[in-house]
Amino acid sequence: MRVLLERRTASAAELAEALGLTAAGVRRHLDHLSADGHVEPCTQPLVGPAAGARGRGRPARHFRVTDAGRDALEQGYDDLAVSALRFLAETGGNDAVLDFARRRWAEVEDRVATGVAAAPAAKRPDALARALTADGYAASVRPTPHGDQVCQHHCPVAHVAAEFPQLCEAETEFFARLLGRHVQRLATIAHGDGVCTTNVPRPHIENTTANTHGPPAERTTA
Repeated sequence: MRVLLERRTASAAELAEALGLTAAGVRRHLDHLSADGHVEPCTQPLVGPAAGARGRGRPARHFRVTDAGRDALEQGYDDLAVSALRFLAETGGNDAVLDFARRRWAEVEDRVATGVAAAPAAKRPDALARALTADGYAASVRPTPHGDQVCQHHCPVAHVAAEFPQLCEAETEFFARLLGRHVQRLATIAHGDGVCTTNVPRPHIENTTANTHGPPAERTTA
């Protein structure tokens, strides 16, 4: 299911290749997941070059994760977390929630900063994606003409972040610190988007003033 989240859609053969299993074995797993309502078949990929690349013959059946499947992957205790943060907001205000979120990401930073910093600047988004995937975010990197987009195909705290956007705000700040450059959040699962997407400009085109919110400051000329 995490491979499906990352790829958005895949056939049994593609999953078998990615996981080192037989296609027949993967189909049995998919049958069980379909029966549970966690995945559903679709006739062709939703995104990517494979949508029009297949030749003659019957198109391979592809699968994608359903909303119920996403919910099944959520780390539990959502109700408890929401209740705790509501209490924190009532007693300490919204700034207290943001302070909590920042502390949470600071703990993650302590674990992964050394590994990300060891990568060349251009490869740090990939190192960040690997660290996020290890924490359950099913992350990948998509190159663009002007930089990279870090895509998180799963969010373990999406239901909590939907009520407390401070979690996403602190996460964006964490990305900027870890990568050492301006980043811009383009979409979040918590706000109803399919993928959390963060734009990371290439180091040589980045404005010298770091800013985790909004577009870079305009340059002035003499």
